[in-house]
Amino acid sequence: MLTPSPDELVDTIVQVAERDASIARVLREIVSLDTAVRASALDLVGAHLRIHSAAGDALDCVDALKRDDVARRLAERLGPPGA
Repeated sequence: MLTPSPDELVDTIVQVAERDASIARVLREIVSLDTAVRASALDLVGAHLRIHSAAGDALDCVDALKRDDVARRLAERLGPPGA
């Protein structure tokens, strides 16, 4: 399987968020968190998803959201929390 570039990953996440306002709201909140807080929260989400045998794509997305460059790009594309 090919690993998507950061731009492709952000584009895909934004496309999903554009189809579901609740996802966009949650993503805005997640990417606005401080790096350490965001990583800790996403570690908990990832652990929960692994327990429930979530698809690898979902786990890859959670891991990507921990990255500052991805979070910054998403924040730019999605706007601030409450938008």
